[in-house]
Amino acid sequence: MTTDSKHDSDILILAATGKTGRRVVERLRAQGAAVRAASRSSDVRFDWTAPATWKPALAGASAVYLVAPEDAAPVEEFVPLAVESGVRRFVALSGRGLDRVGPDFGAGMAAAERAVRGSGVEWTIIRPNNFNQNFDEDVWRQPLRDGRLALPIGSTPEPFIDANDVAEVAATLLTGAGDRHTGEVYDLSGPRGLSFGEAVGTIARAAGREIAYVELTPEEYHAELLAEGWPEEAAKAFGALFALHRTGYTAAPVDGVQRVLGREPADFTAYAERAAAAGAWA
Repeated sequence: MTTDSKHDSDILILAATGKTGRRVVERLRAQGAAVRAASRSSDVRFDWTAPATWKPALAGASAVYLVAPEDAAPVEEFVPLAVESGVRRFVALSGRGLDRVGPDFGAGMAAAERAVRGSGVEWTIIRPNNFNQNFDEDVWRQPLRDGRLALPIGSTPEPFIDANDVAEVAATLLTGAGDRHTGEVYDLSGPRGLSFGEAVGTIARAAGREIAYVELTPEEYHAELLAEGWPEEAAKAFGALFALHRTGYTAAPVDGVQRVLGREPADFTAYAERAAAAGAWA
């Protein structure tokens, strides 16, 4: 596996230390692919706020796993530069229901979708539901460890998807196996819908401890986020995302994983048991 800038078939993975990016890197390297794992802290440095890092990261890359920043402007400049540098395929990470969520959430992902569609090269867009790993790797991990997750979602189900499945889909689409998926937009979900209360109950049983799910109004949720130190912009983004989920538009399982990988996606209970065994919510 080389990161030689003269290599003309490298796959550039942005956000390569992130939730899906690092998993994509692992899968591609296991297949023997030449991977350029890029982030602000990687050997291949890439920073959306430092355009001077873009072209060196792109050197020799023929495909890009595009994980957009929150700001739309850099993406609109990056994609044409990537094509000029020799990139011939994009796999863009987006979010399910992005076209219905409104202006407060996902501006960068929306820009990525527009940019790759207009790039003139091969592209595929993946739109997953909420990741299982949101519960143990970042946004909801600490509340669960503290014994209380409070959200404004009610009983609307969410077919949570495992980040490992998202990564396997992305890795497939970035390689030769992705040829037949060019120009497709794939919604990705887990195999069944769970309410957040049911998901927390599953996690509590797996962890062998009490964890409460508390239902908030949107206004209460916004106030709690601000009290926890989230900026107003982030609080509005979370609010917009949950407003979308409450409509039920993203509630039903979809078959994107099956269409790309030819198998069923991973189940939430198995994920919760693995994460609990690793001490995620101890």
